[in-house]
Amino acid sequence: MKESLKRPLPGRDNLKETEKQKMPSLFVCKKCRKFLQAARLCTLPALFVCASLTVHAQAGAAPAGNPHQTVTLVGAGDIATCKHIESAKATAKLIEGIPGTVFAAGDLAYEKGSSEEFKDCYDPAWGAFKDRTKPALGNHEYGDHRAAGYFQYWGAQAGPEDKGYYSYDLGNWHVIVLNTNCNIKAMGGCGQGSPQETWLREDLAKHPTSCILAYGHHPLFSSGLFKKHALHPELRPFWEDLYAAHADLFLAGHEHSYERFAPQDLDGKRDPAHGIREIVVGTGGKSHDPLGMPTPNSEVREWKTYGVLKLTLSPGEYHWEFIPVEGSQFQDSGDGVCHNAPSSTD
Repeated sequence: MKESLKRPLPGRDNLKETEKQKMPSLFVCKKCRKFLQAARLCTLPALFVCASLTVHAQAGAAPAGNPHQTVTLVGAGDIATCKHIESAKATAKLIEGIPGTVFAAGDLAYEKGSSEEFKDCYDPAWGAFKDRTKPALGNHEYGDHRAAGYFQYWGAQAGPEDKGYYSYDLGNWHVIVLNTNCNIKAMGGCGQGSPQETWLREDLAKHPTSCILAYGHHPLFSSGLFKKHALHPELRPFWEDLYAAHADLFLAGHEHSYERFAPQDLDGKRDPAHGIREIVVGTGGKSHDPLGMPTPNSEVREWKTYGVLKLTLSPGEYHWEFIPVEGSQFQDSGDGVCHNAPSSTD
């Protein structure tokens, strides 16, 4: 046997740095190296096998929904009315310049969410990015019987018909869309053991290591002036499940204003270690609702500005930014850490 065939294949660790950069990718592929070491022969067919394995590994390294990537979620609730559609078009203009997934947090087409209102009011404004929008049901959608106009407009994007709740993944984040219209008989309520609460609990159990974000139309906490409209304690069972799963964010609309809360527990007590940060962003374009006295842990409030909330979701952390429509000055931004983020010792 020739001397050259007796030599073991050179290890990458024995090469100088400049030589490593020049070596083919077969030294990156462990399967290829083991194959060649076993054969003790670097023939042309073997190189083709290595190249094939290496390309396959690289192609699968960054699939859609890659948990290591940073993603964008942007949107608002309480959006379009034909009475003054220009406000909704102004917020739509903001989103058109922001790539990523769009959330629409309910009350999308006023006044009744009919097929005509979705076609004539919502679609001319936010319809430009319909294909990348993940909608949630508001109470005005049920102005049309069983929210028929909503489900007709969105199709499969809206989740199972007559339910309207579903979930999806964005990078390392698991996003849950809730139907917070607990008074709709077909929903079976929002109490513990209800169909939606059972689904939520089971869905969360499947994602124990994901960062968790949920959104729906109604908030649990709000400084809204009219408390019967602003506060929704019937959502507490959902929050119990989210809190137990170490959820990070809850987005809502319903109040036509912007309000950001500190992370807090179900009783409204500040809880930076385990609490959920709620952000109310009913600023999509419909109208403005005045706010009352600040609710405990309410950090920022504004009710005279239309705009959208942009979330940058990274593995283990998030950044929020409220972006106002052209001509408005109010802004809000900050950062948070995901509760389910691995520790530095993991």
